[in-house]
Amino acid sequence: MDKERLRVKLRKCLLEMSEEQRSEKSQRACRNLVSTSQFQVASTIMMYLSLPHEVDTSEAVLYSWQHGKTVVMPKISWQQRHMIPVQISSLETGFSTDVAGIRNPITGVPMPIEEIDLVVAPALGFDRNGNRLGRGGGFYDRFFTNKQLDAPKCGFAFTEQLVESVPVVERDEPVDFLVTDEEILYFNLDSEHRE
Repeated sequence: MDKERLRVKLRKCLLEMSEEQRSEKSQRACRNLVSTSQFQVASTIMMYLSLPHEVDTSEAVLYSWQHGKTVVMPKISWQQRHMIPVQISSLETGFSTDVAGIRNPITGVPMPIEEIDLVVAPALGFDRNGNRLGRGGGFYDRFFTNKQLDAPKCGFAFTEQLVESVPVVERDEPVDFLVTDEEILYFNLDSEHRE
């Protein structure tokens, strides 16, 4: 199945999930995420502000703050087509919502990429080899290739977003591990990042 057909299929699957299901599954996924050693040892975690039909990250963000961790979110520059990690201290204020429905931080101190200890990334779909199917903008693919980024890259999704195979091209960047509401899958983490 090509990328566009797979995107349509996965969007439909996400939209069909009830609010109650989404909430319950998001809580389970967040519990799985914070239980990983990669999350536990990270001081600075880059997460994302969920779209209405994505896994809700807010429980993991609140857990991070309660445990003294720094949380950064991607500030998207549409003109330059890249993301700048900025520190946030609230899930309620300091955001604008763009035409795609993406909440973008409008305040926040930029965080040097080399200081990020873990990147939690969304996608429409993932496969069991760590390949991710994004929304087509390539923002995370470009961010993942930054030479200053040494943090493990974690995909975060509902089990329903796990597919047999994601079609990949050369510029597609995989994740190192995937956390869903039902399982944690490790792909290509070296022993240094697995501890």
